[in-house]
Amino acid sequence: MKNLGLDFFLENEHITKSSSRKFIDKLFLNTRIYFVLKYIQLIFINRKLALKGIYDRNAWALSSFEVVKLIEACGGEFHIEGLDNLRNCKEPVVIVSNHMSAMESMIFPALIAPFMEVTFVIKESIVKHFLFGPVMKARDPIAVARTNSREDLIYVLNKGKEQLEKGTSVVIFPQGGRRDVFKAEEFNSLGVKLAKSAGVKVIPIALKTDFWGNGKLVKDLGPLNRDKKIHITIGKSIEIMGNGKQQNDQIIQFIESNLTKWNN
Repeated sequence: MKNLGLDFFLENEHITKSSSRKFIDKLFLNTRIYFVLKYIQLIFINRKLALKGIYDRNAWALSSFEVVKLIEACGGEFHIEGLDNLRNCKEPVVIVSNHMSAMESMIFPALIAPFMEVTFVIKESIVKHFLFGPVMKARDPIAVARTNSREDLIYVLNKGKEQLEKGTSVVIFPQGGRRDVFKAEEFNSLGVKLAKSAGVKVIPIALKTDFWGNGKLVKDLGPLNRDKKIHITIGKSIEIMGNGKQQNDQIIQFIESNLTKWNN
């Protein structure tokens, strides 16, 4: 797989430094006005590139890293571990993660895209969204309607296998939506099924991103809680054996154990 040469973090671990918070940002730390304005500005810039047909993997990774820097500038403190598990990946994989806020969709490209071609399984409504649609559509996502679970399953397995066979890794959030509280029974085995079907490994990611809350009026523009650190741990790749149940349980345990550690 082609490496872009855009390794933003360099080490296996990234912890936000206090110097990341600029003076001008500190003036706005008690509000989310600055964050929202800058975030929307970034989206419009990327939307313009997408509509021009020039929002490629390089632009996606760079724009995602801009979101990381914006979050840090506005008081977010990242604790990211296991970056080498992506950096050293030589083949396409299925990346499986819990889903808590809008943040992971925005920052995952900065973590993943420098090292591999990647796309997401997303809701079809996002592709049709006026603001986000052109950006996501430019990255050839696997969009599901969520009206018929069986049809969605077949589509993701078929389209996902196509992507993996051409060297593109696939990110799946098996919970089907954002959840403040992780429940194992809501975490389906779609990622494992896709990996087994395509003959690839799974990389699990556990995260706690409730620094960026879900909004009441606009879900993607919720409040910022600077008392909550942002945790992301990237696990080692897992080979799927048999029917994959054991590996799916292993992924759930990986997420649960990290969340327990972070919540204590």
